[in-house]
Amino acid sequence: MYLNSGTIKKGCFRSLAVLWFTLILLLTGSSSIFAQFRQENQWSEDGYSFYSVEDGEVISNDCRTGSRSVVISKQMLTMQGSNGPITIKRFLFSDDRRKLVIMNNTQRVWRYDTKGDYFLYDRNTGSLKQLGKTLPPSSLMFAKISPDGTKVAYVSMHNLYAEDLSTNKITKLTNDGTDRVINGTFDWVYEEEFGCRDGFRWSPDSRKIAFWQIDARKIRNYLMLNTTDSLYSFTVPVEYPKAGEDPSSCKIAVVAVDNTKVTWMDVPGDPVQHYIPRMEWAANSDELIIQQLNRKQNESRIMLCNASAGTVKPVYTEKDDAWIDIKSSWNEDDPSGWEWLSGNKDFLWVSEKDGWRHIYRISRAGRASLITKGSYDIISVNLIDEKAGFIYFMASPENATQKYLYRVSIKGGQATRVTPSSEPGTHTYRISPNGKIALHSYSNTNTMLQGQVVGLPKYTILQKGTSHNAVLNPGVPPVEFFKVTTADGIELDGWMSKPMNFDAKKKYPVLFFVYGEPASQTVTDAFGRGRNALYKNLAEDGYIYISVDNRGTPAPKGREWRKSIYKNIGILNIRDQAMAAREILKWPFVDTSRIAVWGWSGGGSSTLNLLFQYPEIYKTGIAVAAVANQQSYDNIYQERYMGNPREDIQPFIKGSPVYYAKNLQGNLLYIHGTGDDNVHYQNAELLINELIRYNKQFQLMSYPNRTHSISEKEGTSTHLSTLFTNYLKEHCPPGGR
Repeated sequence: MYLNSGTIKKGCFRSLAVLWFTLILLLTGSSSIFAQFRQENQWSEDGYSFYSVEDGEVISNDCRTGSRSVVISKQMLTMQGSNGPITIKRFLFSDDRRKLVIMNNTQRVWRYDTKGDYFLYDRNTGSLKQLGKTLPPSSLMFAKISPDGTKVAYVSMHNLYAEDLSTNKITKLTNDGTDRVINGTFDWVYEEEFGCRDGFRWSPDSRKIAFWQIDARKIRNYLMLNTTDSLYSFTVPVEYPKAGEDPSSCKIAVVAVDNTKVTWMDVPGDPVQHYIPRMEWAANSDELIIQQLNRKQNESRIMLCNASAGTVKPVYTEKDDAWIDIKSSWNEDDPSGWEWLSGNKDFLWVSEKDGWRHIYRISRAGRASLITKGSYDIISVNLIDEKAGFIYFMASPENATQKYLYRVSIKGGQATRVTPSSEPGTHTYRISPNGKIALHSYSNTNTMLQGQVVGLPKYTILQKGTSHNAVLNPGVPPVEFFKVTTADGIELDGWMSKPMNFDAKKKYPVLFFVYGEPASQTVTDAFGRGRNALYKNLAEDGYIYISVDNRGTPAPKGREWRKSIYKNIGILNIRDQAMAAREILKWPFVDTSRIAVWGWSGGGSSTLNLLFQYPEIYKTGIAVAAVANQQSYDNIYQERYMGNPREDIQPFIKGSPVYYAKNLQGNLLYIHGTGDDNVHYQNAELLINELIRYNKQFQLMSYPNRTHSISEKEGTSTHLSTLFTNYLKEHCPPGGR
């Protein structure tokens, strides 16, 4: 998940193999490049090198030559009188790369370790000092150096602070922060559903800071119960607005660093009945630009705010019959940043208003012009190279399971594929701000990830990476992709992993892997598809492993595909999955008496619905951390896709597994962590009550105090894997017959 340090010897050029390992970390989930809470991908000022952490030192990696040099050594990171260097969890350079903020001793806030201690190293003076020394240990969040390099701002205990780097004076910029009045960061649901964590922005002139304030005082606590960590049980409260409950109040303010004067932006409407998922300085120090969503999330308004007066002017409004998709359509789930053009007169925006996810150019006056034209979706924006006149983005018009780099003129027109046609699969690019270098990784189901350095715009290979064939075990057939057309005339994508020594004359059991909701796509042509983390080797034991993507999953197939699931979670997606399974059961090598399905979270919900609604198809189900009743999940997610249950409860009833539990006929293993702050253990007990009510026998495994990942404490992963394996073997016996 986070940046992993390699081991190198100081003062030597490193081998290309080490460079490729670093590239792979930078380009995959091992080192996700999200500025808000993980290690940010940081480039040198000229854009030809990037920085990484290895063996406790900051390394500069030259993309053209593969050479590597130490920029910040362990000696530099050793404070006077200490026994050794400070450790680097993550780091952030100042704009001029002369100062470095280092974070360590981190602690979790909800899912991610976004608070900790911060240190500052000054390359000009060679000095190293701790920031916020008078504040509680490991309490600082999102420390950022001001654009002029003279100050650092951070959040501690839900208040904003600024620290002068020359005098070490710490100024408290807000005073009303409490456990529920949150300045400069966010509550649980904003973090979970909008990806918002870092909640403040330096002005370009370094004199002001714009910030969010979330008032969660009226949000009710969900009380998790811890019965194992002390002799007496105790509750663990989570501020959690469930579907139908009002969200937290959300406001935007600007604070002057010199006198701590706070100016509130007069954003129209009830601050409780709206969301503000994006806010930045509008490319100057006088204005902010924000995106406001209404409670139903089907109307988006972009506004300019006068930072001194607090007045607000609408710029651009968009509506949708379903919802406005703001998270998955921009910067790969990172809501920070705003992309400006033409001397900051225009900005780029992503919209589905013409039926496809496209890039638009919008002026400050609200005039919109389409840049990407055609019947295809852009997946994400990678770089705006205004100097060269191009926008780079990811798309895959012909195959929704894959992902490639495209380029289009800033003036608009026909897009050109940049990724070579000889490399089918899923590609990732991190493009340098100079537009001339891209760190590239590539994989498909049968090729392991490789890293290389590409020169743009001609796509020349500057440094060649390595790739390996994905041989899981000798005799395992490669993963196959297929399309299936249901009785409803819907064509769905799927993949299939067949058993070792497959014999088409025999009949085999099938295990379906399902998710099925708008948050994730399972059928992608990337390495690892066909593997099951909870079962060591399905192919060796003789199972066919299959996954299908239903309508409503975030595949690049157009707005209608994605938004057909509006008010239909647990209904339309379940029918698509079941109808696809019916077609698959017609294949001559499928044993219709041995059909199993499993999934986690939303996939657990789908598993329950499939098992309950279509018992004639699915004989065995393993559901993990499922939402049994959609009213129990958070309001931002569930209301976005299902509406407000206080206004229309019927979609929640029709789509929730708990209302179908009485139909259980097959075998059910239900698994949940009692410490799950995302999908509460309440869902397990609601389901259990219904199964008991109708005398439906099943197997339950509760993991005490484990979270949604069910990964904490010694032995958990092994136990979960063993449980999964044994249950599947017992109730859906393996092997061809």
